[in-house]
Amino acid sequence: MSNLLLQHISNSLSISLKQVTATVDLLNENATIPFISRYRKEATGSLDEVQVSDISSELKRLTELIKRREYILKSISDQEKLTPGLEAKIIGCWDSIDLEDLYLPFKPKRKTRAAAACEKGLEPLAKLIWSQENSDIFNEAKAFVNDDVVTIEDALEGARDIIAEWINEDADARNSLRNLFKHSAVITAKVVTKKKEEGQKYLDYFEYSEDFRKCPGHRLLAIFRGEKEGILRVNAGVDTDLAVKILEKQFIKPDKINSENSSAEQIVKAIIDSFKRLLAPSLETEFRNLYKEKADKEAILVFTENLRQLLLAAPLGQKVTMAVDPGFRTGCKLVCLDEQGSLLHSTTIYPHPPQNQMKESAEVLIKLIKKYNIKAIAVGNGTAGRETENFIKGIVKEIKDTEVYLVNEAGASIYSASEAAREEFPELDLTVRGAISIGRRLMDPLAELVKIDAKSIGVGQYQHDVDQQKLKESLDQTVISAVNLVGVNLNTSSQHLLQYVSGIGPKLAKAITKYRNDKGPFSSREELMKVGGVGSKSFEQAAGFLRIPGAKNPLDNSAVHPESYTIVQMMAKDLSLPVKDLIVANEIIKQIDIKKYVNDKVGIPTLVDIINELKRPGLDPRGETTVFNFADDINDIKDLKIEMRLPGIITNITKFGAFVNIGIKENGLLHISQISSNRFIKDPAEVLKLDQKVIVRVVSIDEERKRIQLSMKEKE
Repeated sequence: MSNLLLQHISNSLSISLKQVTATVDLLNENATIPFISRYRKEATGSLDEVQVSDISSELKRLTELIKRREYILKSISDQEKLTPGLEAKIIGCWDSIDLEDLYLPFKPKRKTRAAAACEKGLEPLAKLIWSQENSDIFNEAKAFVNDDVVTIEDALEGARDIIAEWINEDADARNSLRNLFKHSAVITAKVVTKKKEEGQKYLDYFEYSEDFRKCPGHRLLAIFRGEKEGILRVNAGVDTDLAVKILEKQFIKPDKINSENSSAEQIVKAIIDSFKRLLAPSLETEFRNLYKEKADKEAILVFTENLRQLLLAAPLGQKVTMAVDPGFRTGCKLVCLDEQGSLLHSTTIYPHPPQNQMKESAEVLIKLIKKYNIKAIAVGNGTAGRETENFIKGIVKEIKDTEVYLVNEAGASIYSASEAAREEFPELDLTVRGAISIGRRLMDPLAELVKIDAKSIGVGQYQHDVDQQKLKESLDQTVISAVNLVGVNLNTSSQHLLQYVSGIGPKLAKAITKYRNDKGPFSSREELMKVGGVGSKSFEQAAGFLRIPGAKNPLDNSAVHPESYTIVQMMAKDLSLPVKDLIVANEIIKQIDIKKYVNDKVGIPTLVDIINELKRPGLDPRGETTVFNFADDINDIKDLKIEMRLPGIITNITKFGAFVNIGIKENGLLHISQISSNRFIKDPAEVLKLDQKVIVRVVSIDEERKRIQLSMKEKE
């Protein structure tokens, strides 16, 4: 690996060269990001997942840039135009925009006006004008009139086309205008006249103008979406006169500015043409892409953070659970699940209009609760969700130890129709599969949500407008991070969950579940090596993130990596205890002097992790779920009144605010300006988390547009 490349990563990320080098070496050995950050702290200097991920991303970006550099060098060399000076500039270039500027004069082009003028023999005239030495260029142009160039003006126009291309390809000129675009470009949007009726959701942008650099990412993505849908016409540009003056200063000799020099006059015309026809469109595209990329990055970051919080939502745990997928006309699909989430029973009840079978439905519920000793009831929060929740709460209020939870069912219908659901429940109806998913989502959100395409979970904004490849990579990495943070039960986890474990992937996950079905549960982590396809490398990457409750070696149910078992055994031996007696014996653990166990491979960071794990082996970082109650008398937007104070749950966080479920079909918007009375909030994520319970005040209600404005501020 090039030292220059490593140094560049180090400089751009402000991470030491030693740490970068060690991390890149591990990445090149196919070590995963969770493994590197958790089990190779000595090598990386305790870099966290975000830093390791940043190094991985920067390594990928610069590797692609180096490939592009090599292509450009070969292309220019093949044209026999590669000078030592140009070669040095290209090799020393680490910015993709600067690199493309260097390549632009040599880039193969389709037929341009300048190329056509050159074919007519007008390049010498262009050079003569460019020199600005001849004060009567019209006389010189006569010599270029022929069958192909009919008039003097034709000759001058062709020469100006050539000069316009030279100006466009001048790196200094492009950088000067780049600076102008950066500081003074304005983005404008106007509605397409015929689309006013159709495009009402873009009403805010029908007559819109703003400094391009100050336009927030979410607003920019909305504008670009409106343009894509044909509702808006969007432009971004700078003042033409100012741009021309900048170019004149660069290309017109000082003594020729405002003179009677006819060559200078021709160059001014070429400058105006070059800017309007070549430079302005090119730089507008460049800055649109630049700010779009920035907006994408911001939106993806919001999406991934929301997803992470959702995946790490507190689980109910292994309790016998009833789950209900609510509905009016088609009834409520009801399932009973055992502690592992396996189906015990399914049926349909009709407590709502038009059937109104409330008594019969209540009898079914009570019978099933008693029969299966139901401890929790999960109710989907979609259509008829609140009505069903209230109905069930009214029935079970006298039953001890049975709690009712309203569960976010976003994506459950996607799962129920998926290949994963068909494989799991081939004989079941879609609606029954959906109910099972709702119940399992309460029991273990992470294990169930990994089965669903993250884009269907409903915690992103403008997710269809951002770079889809970057979004997928980021979401996948977020799922991987969450799964490995929590750890996975090797004997009970689905194939879908196992595939996200470090070093496993879909193919090995399938092999592991097949082995488990054929041979029975794993008795140790070491047994994993018997699975076809699992080699020493995949075992190294995966083992620390897999858990085996009840294993003979208690460390197999902890985050202590098998490579460190000997250290724990040495600690136990020094204390004259078996390993099983050392675990959770916090007073005894305090006696361990970890410095005694430092060696060439294991340092203080790993030893600290081992001690913490011995104190609380396999601790689930997600906490415990709690029951939440919406306001009893609020079931529809029509029930709301201004200044009402209501309990709510944060369902989505964006850069401009957060959406709050207050127990009705429509989520309310908590604008960033309405979050806090006593501090300035730059980003809602500073103070709000997904699934956070809040008290909000109703500020405005728009029944027609189904919009509700909320506030967490006290009334002024």
